[in-house]
Amino acid sequence: MLRPWELNVDIARESGTAIHVQIAQKIIGDIQSGRFTPGVALPGTRDLANKIKVNRKTVIQAYDELISEGWLISESKRGTFVSPRVLTVNHQNKPPLKIQHRASLPLSKEVTSILSKRQEHDFIHFSEGLPDVRLLPFEMLSRAMRHALIFSARNNKSAYGDPKGSMILREAILQMLNMERGLHANIENLCIVRGSQMGVFLTARVFIETGDCVVVEQLTNPLAREAFKSCGASIVSVAHDNEGIDVDNLELLCGQHKIRAVYVTPHHQIPTTVCMSQERRKRLLALAEQYDFLIIEDDSDYEFNFSQKVTLPLASIQKSNRVIYIGSLSKVLAPGFRIGYIVAPKEIIHQCANQVTLIDRQGDIITELAIAELLHTGEIKRHNLRTLKIYEERSTFISSLIHNELSEFVSFRVPDSGLAIWLEINQTIDMNILISDAESEKISISAGVNFSASNYQIPAIRLGFANLNNDEIRIGIKRLKAVFLNQQTKLLRA
Repeated sequence: MLRPWELNVDIARESGTAIHVQIAQKIIGDIQSGRFTPGVALPGTRDLANKIKVNRKTVIQAYDELISEGWLISESKRGTFVSPRVLTVNHQNKPPLKIQHRASLPLSKEVTSILSKRQEHDFIHFSEGLPDVRLLPFEMLSRAMRHALIFSARNNKSAYGDPKGSMILREAILQMLNMERGLHANIENLCIVRGSQMGVFLTARVFIETGDCVVVEQLTNPLAREAFKSCGASIVSVAHDNEGIDVDNLELLCGQHKIRAVYVTPHHQIPTTVCMSQERRKRLLALAEQYDFLIIEDDSDYEFNFSQKVTLPLASIQKSNRVIYIGSLSKVLAPGFRIGYIVAPKEIIHQCANQVTLIDRQGDIITELAIAELLHTGEIKRHNLRTLKIYEERSTFISSLIHNELSEFVSFRVPDSGLAIWLEINQTIDMNILISDAESEKISISAGVNFSASNYQIPAIRLGFANLNNDEIRIGIKRLKAVFLNQQTKLLRA
């Protein structure tokens, strides 16, 4: 349906201006103000005439004049549309509008096709580590969604239910976590949330009080840091290196502060991609017992492991009441599918469910049922294996390109997991200029400063590669090299 809404037009019938001119002026004003954007379908002449109670010929006269002036276009058997080539400029506080000539013709399909191909790689976004939604198995998902809709309608399952999430989905996720990740959880230990970020926020809401000390790594997930701060936490940074969190530095902090919680991303450290060593994991757990603090383990990148070595989560090392495990299925499918989970002791899950009731009442039951079906049938597992091969190939491809094209400007290690690469930039490169020039070259990168609590520039960038195919990666690295070369040239001339 092209016109699902009615168009409201005010007509001053006692005005000295002809009604068809008023209609035309009103439409031009709405186009210029941005209310009507190029391609928007206008109501049919009969419908609009009935709506504003004028003769249909009056509306036809207004439309014909707007078409002749290039503001509108008419397509046979489809209707009247705002021309795709008009300029939408806000003309507030300007003199009364007059119909002006806009010599404009709709773009042909051939021209549109050529332009779209030219603009396909117009801007390259190296994401924060997001998946490629183009790989989504649409038919599989649509089938599961259809089944979920039918089931919920026939069985009256669309009403409010358990704030911890639908039982069938919790059972499916629990089986996955216990089998593949070595957890020792039961159904009362799991709560469904809208992605890992909501899981972090709920945990902060339940545990953190104003003034509580929360330790995060010096470079960490900025959204998690802000979630803790929003709940009144006092943030303390701990050092980290190529084995993960610096447990000696953490022990020193434990002697200086009463620590309430430590937030880590041990499988694929955000942003450096380091996997925490087993020795560090054991010492972190020991320190949690010794100094009575909580470990919040964010493991949203667990599925993307490119090495032959399987590293189980912290939560699997021992059956500890001090680890809250947070994960997500959003990256396995697409960020738009907001399915995450919290695994914690029963009493904590109960408090999290109470918070869900306050902010969400209940999750998306249709999506939950659909995802549960795909988990039970093994479709998500098969999809993950397919995409894992593609992402591993892209990781190898971008690593090779960086080594060949950027080695004089950056240093890096090929990550064993995750969907992003951390590049340390040579000290001769000005990071502020780098970020500015990158935008000019139409590439989007994540600067190291985004992950730091301080305002100091970190000489590093994080490149998410999974959302790009090899052609897009090649173009992006070529443009990034041009940015480095341009700055190098300026330095030599200085």
